[in-house]
Amino acid sequence: MNPGMPIAARPASIALRLLPVLGWLPCYRRDWLLPDVLAGLAVWAVMVPEGMAYAGILGVPPVMGLYTLVPPLIAYALLGTSRLLVVGPDTATGLISALTVGAIATQGTAEFNVLTSTLAILIGAFFLLFGALRMGWVAAFIPTPVMRGFIEGLACVTIIGQLPHLLGIEGTSGNFFTKLWFVVQHLPEALLTPLLTGSLSLLAMLLLRRLVPRTPAALVVAVAATILVGLLGGEAAGVSVVGELPSGLPHLALPKFDVAVLQELAPGALAIVLVGYAEALGGAKAAAVQGGGDIDPNQELIAHGPANILSGLFGGFLVVGSLSKTSVAMAAGARTQLANLVAAVFCFLTLVFLTPLFRGMPHPALAAIVIAAMLHLSRPKYLRDLFARSRWEFALAATVVAAELTLGVPHGIALGVVLSLLMLIYLTSHPQGAVLGQLPGIEAYRDTQRHPEAITFPGLLIWRAGGDLFFASIGHFDEGLKAALAASRPRAKRVLLDADSVNFIDTSACDALLNFIKELQSQGITFAFARVRDEVRERMRLGGVEAAVGSNNFHERVTDGVRAWQQQEKLDTVSGGPRF
Repeated sequence: MNPGMPIAARPASIALRLLPVLGWLPCYRRDWLLPDVLAGLAVWAVMVPEGMAYAGILGVPPVMGLYTLVPPLIAYALLGTSRLLVVGPDTATGLISALTVGAIATQGTAEFNVLTSTLAILIGAFFLLFGALRMGWVAAFIPTPVMRGFIEGLACVTIIGQLPHLLGIEGTSGNFFTKLWFVVQHLPEALLTPLLTGSLSLLAMLLLRRLVPRTPAALVVAVAATILVGLLGGEAAGVSVVGELPSGLPHLALPKFDVAVLQELAPGALAIVLVGYAEALGGAKAAAVQGGGDIDPNQELIAHGPANILSGLFGGFLVVGSLSKTSVAMAAGARTQLANLVAAVFCFLTLVFLTPLFRGMPHPALAAIVIAAMLHLSRPKYLRDLFARSRWEFALAATVVAAELTLGVPHGIALGVVLSLLMLIYLTSHPQGAVLGQLPGIEAYRDTQRHPEAITFPGLLIWRAGGDLFFASIGHFDEGLKAALAASRPRAKRVLLDADSVNFIDTSACDALLNFIKELQSQGITFAFARVRDEVRERMRLGGVEAAVGSNNFHERVTDGVRAWQQQEKLDTVSGGPRF
């Protein structure tokens, strides 16, 4: 906090930081009201049927999907920094929740439902903790190829899990291939009426999204399927329906705070926080491009805390920021979080008055809504493009997909993060140094391997460091520079190090560099630097590097270093020998 800030302004500043709603609400414009109300209706039309459908992914009753909607929408509207982000149920994290709770309790039991809500509270606690510790940078450790691979694998796992509902057959547990083989074996048992209901619902979802993308396809399909199944007697023909849903508000439910149970839930909760936060932050940033405003990553963590805690306390399950639902709000013309408050009001009215209307909603239609959502998230073209752009990153994404299909969803994302960290360590410890030459006619120096036309200077080796110098990278730096010296023809008598890419040098690297410079000097090779940053040069001064090469051998530009070498060469020629 600025010590010079007026005392009266400090509480306002704190309140604004804790309640971002105070930032946009006083500036609210009257002409935003109608677009926000219409956008709120659009979000409500999407979230009610999707909330009930996504409950099937988590393995809980559909009414828990309705309990999940209201508290998070209100909590995020007050605490979130994005003006347009919609927080709600999510397919990616929902499946991790089902697998995490399924390892402790049997799906379909009251204990399973209670633990699902408990997991949401634990997730909210982790969100709050990480926000208080200002750990918003953590999401950066899930690179895009890992996230895309995760989503592609998740789409396969989710779709194969919903197929039994679509076909009217029993499901099974196991990995993707186990479930796929089970479906293939039991295809002859598929009932015609559920199959037609699910297939037509899926076809309608896909057509509506393609032909009239602004239509709330999930609501249209859910209502139409419910009416048609009721009129045609589909329930008697074997179509499973949702059944009676309790009306009214949920009762405050205490979670199961058992230390042993919480320890078993914690790994899944951490995975959900990491994946959900990365997805939410991506959605918030995408919304900020269109709707404006600044996104505070740490406040986003804090906002997701109460959203999940309140959802769990009122009998719901986990929520995260959803790009797909946010895109619905943006397409409908939303201006602020008032749209989400409007959606929360209509979801509240749905719970109180409209739940009897959902009694006849067929499970095959809900399965079709989930499958359509996963097909909408899938981007096979991205993987094809990634293969052409980077084989390494394609292999990373493919590994994540394969791990999800064989080992399971949590193992897939965990393996992806571990491999990403290993790749990061490898890349940072192997800086890509290069011999530089001057491009003809301009003061630009480029890698001679990529630019054969670049001009080199006999006796002078210009070497680009390629990255930061620290204990893990200095060895690779030494090896590359020694190899370049050995290959120089005629053999270089001076090394000019372009340090523009070096933002940091630690004590180990500084000591190793000093020893390397002294080794070269003993061989009659001088050393100079160009474009050294102030912080790096200060460390070199403290480490004795500047004293070893001389302060006059630090140059502002590579060109200055080249000219200094050329002038030295002329002096040596006149005097009849080198002067060191």
